[in-house]
Amino acid sequence: MRRGTNLPAVGGYNRSVVLDAVRREAAGLSRTEIAERTGLSPQAVTNVSRRLLDAGLIRESGTVISGPGKPRTMLQLEPGGSFALGVHVDPAVVTYVLLDLHGTVVAHAQTPTPSASRPDEVVGLIARTVDGLVADSGVDRARLLGIGIAAPGPIDVEDGVVLDPPMLPRWRHVPLRRAIAEATGLPVLLEKDVAAAAVAELWFSDGASRRDFAFVYYGTGFGTGLVIGRDVVRGSSSNAGDSGHVTVASSGRRCTCGRIGCVGELITPHALVRQAVEAGVLTADDLRVDVLDAARSEGDPDDLHRIEEALVALAGKAADGDEGSLEILHEAARHLARAVVVVLNLLDLAEVVFGGPFWHVVAPWVLQVLPEAVRSSAALIAKHPIALEQSAIGTDVAAVGAACLVLDHAFSPRPSALLISA
Repeated sequence: MRRGTNLPAVGGYNRSVVLDAVRREAAGLSRTEIAERTGLSPQAVTNVSRRLLDAGLIRESGTVISGPGKPRTMLQLEPGGSFALGVHVDPAVVTYVLLDLHGTVVAHAQTPTPSASRPDEVVGLIARTVDGLVADSGVDRARLLGIGIAAPGPIDVEDGVVLDPPMLPRWRHVPLRRAIAEATGLPVLLEKDVAAAAVAELWFSDGASRRDFAFVYYGTGFGTGLVIGRDVVRGSSSNAGDSGHVTVASSGRRCTCGRIGCVGELITPHALVRQAVEAGVLTADDLRVDVLDAARSEGDPDDLHRIEEALVALAGKAADGDEGSLEILHEAARHLARAVVVVLNLLDLAEVVFGGPFWHVVAPWVLQVLPEAVRSSAALIAKHPIALEQSAIGTDVAAVGAACLVLDHAFSPRPSALLISA
């Protein structure tokens, strides 16, 4: 936990320190306990607490008797004091969540991504859906802190620009942060989708868990969010986690990068559907003909909705015991296991979390094979136990993480706030 300071010029930082301490203790803290945990003087805690109470961010929740002296008044977070919006832009689907200060999802929506050839259509859809979500929730718009956007990379975080995501080939240098801010009138943060997913896992874990882990993101694309020492690893340009080109096979379809055996080319929804079509596992009797055409194409963004339908059909056949479908999904699990082992070895991790928009579609059959394939791999260096877990947040994980970033930016203590330049 961050320690506060008693210098009078850093009230904003101290407010964050106190709020963060209260947020982490569900049962609440007394002012004395806050002072003990933060290093602030009792007078500083009293002053900061009064401002937080006036702002409606915390509340007095009663008194407790602990030893001699007068009872202590407990302070708890006021969940409805502020709210944050999170939006995840996947090439196939846009997910929206509205979170209170506890991180509880109070409203949710999902829309198909419009034609990816027109980023302005996506921005317009996001603005309309956000307005509707807030209106339907009954939340006072004045209590909205802002919007966090989780987008496929690569991105330019400083300028808020989506550069040239592979699964959105017609997006080039799209100023997404500015466009959404202008369309909604709200402050906007932009984050890479895999990093946002990792933030969500951190936000909903306690200090004793999820210290060092990889988040395997399975959506329209594939990536890995990394956390070391409870800090998200973003890299020099905030684009860390592009693991789709880890080589896991010596044969197969040539990747867009020119190599053979890239994991992203072998396990993404588009790849699995194409494999199923080529093997005759999915036929015109199972799907609309245009879905088959989409599977044979080179990933036209306009075909992504049909690919999603085809992936669900493939999983449905696996659920019915179809051997061809099971073999495709089990082989994908073995490919994914090899990529996971590379990450485990590189960073000496003991935990991997799996999630993303389409993970739930394939998870039952991938998990029949993946855990044993990882732990029995001759390439695995680690001798300690490896935890392989599914995200408890579900398909909204990146959107939730984007909203958590807004809460974190607004209320988590940052040493940079003490700099004169800040």
